[in-house]
Amino acid sequence: MSPDDANALLGDTISELSEMGSLKALFHEHRDGDPLPSGRALREIIELARAILFPGFYGNSTINSHTLQHHIGVDVERLYSLLSEQIRAGLCFECHECGERAARELALRLIARLPQLRERLATDVEAAYNGDPAAESWGEIISCYPVIKAITNYRIAHELLELGVPLIPRIITEMAHSETGIDIHPAARIGHHFTIDHGTGVVIGATCVIGNHVKLYQGVTLGAKSFPLDKDGHPIKGIARHPILEDNVVVYSNATVLGRITIARGTVIGGNLWVTEDTKPGEQLVQAKKRSMNIIRPEDYGGL
Repeated sequence: MSPDDANALLGDTISELSEMGSLKALFHEHRDGDPLPSGRALREIIELARAILFPGFYGNSTINSHTLQHHIGVDVERLYSLLSEQIRAGLCFECHECGERAARELALRLIARLPQLRERLATDVEAAYNGDPAAESWGEIISCYPVIKAITNYRIAHELLELGVPLIPRIITEMAHSETGIDIHPAARIGHHFTIDHGTGVVIGATCVIGNHVKLYQGVTLGAKSFPLDKDGHPIKGIARHPILEDNVVVYSNATVLGRITIARGTVIGGNLWVTEDTKPGEQLVQAKKRSMNIIRPEDYGGL
């Protein structure tokens, strides 16, 4: 291909890629003064929040009781500045008139909730420790267990969502998803003393309601059945479509719980089960045992 032909092909491709009709919702038009959410800034926000919520385990490792207030003060001020910027960036996706003042007020309201968030996260650490005989200390739980990272991101993101902040909460939970393999939608509602053992592959949908003292194992899906459609064939959104798990429920590995059903208080769901109906309080769901097993011997196939 000659240089002229190559340039012509590149020009045609650029024109085609720039056609507004081909972009639909794939284009976010930048306006003067409107920032965009920054992955780097949001990662720093999460690092700062973890350092504030779990001082000494995250952030400055030399912190002690004498320097605690100073270090938390520095981190909170930095968090306030970054969070204000990122909230404003998120608001620009839905409200171009929302400015710096609104973003700073929302950031202050989130920071004011951090003491309550720490109290709630302490119950999650306790649940993980009490639920795992291999855990030797709370410090091990906080430092090593992926559920603490995932649930910290979720609880921060959920508070931001409750405050009306768009986009940013979902980015924060997806950061935890990438880091831990645990996918929790920020709109889900999760009570205290919540834990996930191992964690990889867990999915918790947007309209899930999870009570207190609930434990999940790896690979659990709390999902939805297929979307109902409107008269035009479009999925109906905004409806409650994920399970309700009442208090003291345990769901073992690779179980799939689908639809707006209620898993009653004290239910135990065994591994690899598919559950689409309500359960009774205290019910135990397990796979049926086979009465006989087919044993295949090498001689059945002429030896090895």
